Amino acid sequence: MTAASISSTAWRNALFAVMATNGFAIATLLARTPALRDRLGVDPAGIGLMLAFFSGGSILGLATSGLLLHVLGARRLVVVAMPVVAAATLAIGVCTGALASFPATAAGAALFGAAVALSDVALNVEGSANERKAGRSVLPFVHAGFSFGTVLGAALGALAAAVGVDVLIHFCVAAVIVLVVAVVAPRWIPAAAAAPGAEPVAGRTAARRVWADPRTYVLGLVIFAFGYIEGAANDWLALGVVDERGFDQAGGALMLSAFTAAMTAGRFAGSRIIDRIGRQRTFIASALVAAAGLALLVFVPQTWAVVVGTIVWALGSSLGWPIGISAAGDDPASASMRVSAVSTLGYLAFFAGPPIVGLIANGIGILPALSVVFVLVAIALAVSPVVRPRPAAPAAVDAFGDPGTVA
Repeated sequence: MTAASISSTAWRNALFAVMATNGFAIATLLARTPALRDRLGVDPAGIGLMLAFFSGGSILGLATSGLLLHVLGARRLVVVAMPVVAAATLAIGVCTGALASFPATAAGAALFGAAVALSDVALNVEGSANERKAGRSVLPFVHAGFSFGTVLGAALGALAAAVGVDVLIHFCVAAVIVLVVAVVAPRWIPAAAAAPGAEPVAGRTAARRVWADPRTYVLGLVIFAFGYIEGAANDWLALGVVDERGFDQAGGALMLSAFTAAMTAGRFAGSRIIDRIGRQRTFIASALVAAAGLALLVFVPQTWAVVVGTIVWALGSSLGWPIGISAAGDDPASASMRVSAVSTLGYLAFFAGPPIVGLIANGIGILPALSVVFVLVAIALAVSPVVRPRPAAPAAVDAFGDPGTVA
């Protein structure tokens, strides 16, 4: 099906479903790490090494995303990557539950990370194309899918652990769910179709232009800042409130769940907010709200401040990433390559953030170390004009053959 034969709403919902499936798959892996540790017979360092393979695979996927987008296009990349996510999920379950092989599990985690990263970049490209067709904000809703899937995957993982479901069975079921979505959802992601007279820019030329454009790096900085703001909570919030605010482990997990739920809610509401007050104003408000929530958490040592601060921090950090992706996709002639480039730059935050906070925390504590987020908020505010909408040149397809028509 082409862009003309599929409604923008059906297209958007398909992207939401696939993004939710990615979040579900990642949460399934992370929620069962204690069971993986026990079945593989490794210590926490071993699990850390396995997750390092996952991160390494993700980096490889990001590094090759531009080339694969050029060769396949975004839709085909989703169609190829998602069954690999399902296969890797199954492989992790089998290699752990049936074979108890750490090397094989680590290899499966690397494949899993690469496939998820490729799918995620392609979904961002498709989301920006969908925004251009719909003429309204879409990416916050699409990214809400990832958060929703993460909550669902974590909840089902907790239930599976509580009732003693073996990791082999759990991961097999999860793989089937991923595969079903991988087969069904792309039917509502349109195939690219060039309009008469359209002349897409060659991929290699587009890549040179995008990487030579300073705007790419400024948008990458925006994405990096909000990736760090969000990732700092995912990595350190639970441990910080347990060690430094007197919460027990269940309370720490609850605060992380509250952060994820609030971020999901913020993204569901985000598209309407952006359409109402504009992209830049929403971006500025988001950064200020995130800073206010973190300030409560870091500087007010009461339980109410932890709860309120966590929720406010999450609401503020929920929209920066999708807004940056939207800005990267404004020009259909270079949307795919620019979205791929800024996504790659932004994802560096998820790899650089944990060790930086950890090093600082060794000297001053976890929650005070999170104050580095204030610096990133200031940087994001300073470069906020870069997210203003830009007029799009008339074009039917972009450099990678994805729809670029503005409705």
